[in-house]
Amino acid sequence: MAPALLAVAHGSRDPAAVTATRALLRRVRSLRPELAVHCCFLDLARPTLPEALDRLAGSRPILVPLLLGTGYHVRVDIPAALTAAGLPHPHLAPALGPHPLLAEALADRLTEAGAPADAPVVLAGAGSSDPAALADTAGTARLLAARLGRPVTPAHLSAAAPTPHRAVADLRAAGHPRVALATYLLSPGFFARRAATTPAGWTSAPLGAHPAVARLVLRRYDEARAASVLPAAA
Repeated sequence: MAPALLAVAHGSRDPAAVTATRALLRRVRSLRPELAVHCCFLDLARPTLPEALDRLAGSRPILVPLLLGTGYHVRVDIPAALTAAGLPHPHLAPALGPHPLLAEALADRLTEAGAPADAPVVLAGAGSSDPAALADTAGTARLLAARLGRPVTPAHLSAAAPTPHRAVADLRAAGHPRVALATYLLSPGFFARRAATTPAGWTSAPLGAHPAVARLVLRRYDEARAASVLPAAA
């Protein structure tokens, strides 16, 4: 049997965020019904990652972070939990982003929000003090710009500059009265509500259970599963 997929979400006090995570995983299961798909959270919701690893003890699951960049959680927290559970780190998939499938989902969400095809876009990520995570957001901005054929400015809802409010204001001051904001978040919650307060003319919904995100979760699983298979001894 294939190893289980254990999706590791950030967690939130907002029930809507947990609901969105579970909706995404229902779509993942619909794409591959034969695969066992489980969910856990790094903080503020249950089951926690150690609880999930304990429940799956002996099954050597593949962990897929439901995180959009390679920040502290991916580099430190999740590997430490794997070590404590006696699992090798190749059982950990990379973060979801950056990836063209996320650009596909972001573009669709902008279309759903009614954003015109000629408006410059601000990409509003959660933000981080980790340079690697900021670089990942910038990478997604480049992928989205290539897909849309127009400029995309990366911005951060916390811990780094520019903020989405500043990025939108700067574009408008530069002569772009019509600016769209792409919400680069997986789930609703505090940051999504903050993103919705900018002066952008159109603000997309979080990525949620978009089909491209579900496909990306499975792609990361497949990549990590392939990497976890050690070559036979000569």
